[in-house]
Amino acid sequence: MIQRDKNVMVTGCSSGIGRCVALGLRDRGYRVFATARTPHDLEQLTCEGLHAVALHLDDPDSVRAAAQQVLEACDGHVYGLFNNGAYGQPGAVEDLRWEVLEAQLRTNLLGWHELTRLLLPGMRRAAAGRIIQNSSVLGLVAMPYRGAYNCSKFALEGLSDTLRLELHGTGVHVSLIEPGPIVSRFRDNAFAKFRENIDAEHSAHRDNYRAMIARLEHEGPTTSFTLPPEAVLAKVIHALESPRPRARYAVTTPTHAFGLLRRILSTRQLDWLLRKASGGGSR
Repeated sequence: MIQRDKNVMVTGCSSGIGRCVALGLRDRGYRVFATARTPHDLEQLTCEGLHAVALHLDDPDSVRAAAQQVLEACDGHVYGLFNNGAYGQPGAVEDLRWEVLEAQLRTNLLGWHELTRLLLPGMRRAAAGRIIQNSSVLGLVAMPYRGAYNCSKFALEGLSDTLRLELHGTGVHVSLIEPGPIVSRFRDNAFAKFRENIDAEHSAHRDNYRAMIARLEHEGPTTSFTLPPEAVLAKVIHALESPRPRARYAVTTPTHAFGLLRRILSTRQLDWLLRKASGGGSR
């Protein structure tokens, strides 16, 4: 299906899901504006036939500049926005300093929100648009030592649900994609943030942190349920092209399973299962 008149902006395209989606949509005929942070990544995206846009989601000025650049190139109307650029900040909730949790929310939530706000007027004028938010199974259920990331994704779910209700009848649709484990550099980036921001040796959780470090140092997929990023691309395509896009797209077996279990188990039962599934941070 050729979509040459459809402009789509994808954030977080240096690797993993974002890069896969940007390239997949390019191959499908979309005009893709792909964002990244570093000059090297931007050069690579340009070489791959994408319209590279510099974007630091934690910087409001950068978000505004990126939005303006894309809107000017698209005569004011971007048809699709796939908010994806994010990172995970591991650590027990009591070890998350104010600035560490704030940084997580600035990148994973507030930057997405501001970018969406800036692109929405053009979608409203055209009475056509798709806002696709890359959430997570951890936007459905919480797991130990992932509190900052849980917080950002739970907030994203609520904000997106509200936006979907408010945009009813405008021609602009909002969809949430909820992946479980996907092959990416997410684990490497999370480990770097853990070492940067968590004082593991002086924490009450230091023993569990040792198990977490062993997990984050492990190479390859963490579970047999890990899927390639193309699994997310398929859902993004449906959300962009279906006349009736879904409000939610579950990706991977864990998302389907926990989505069901949170509806049928008591809180006490689900807590027990989530503690067991996390292995005290080792999984």
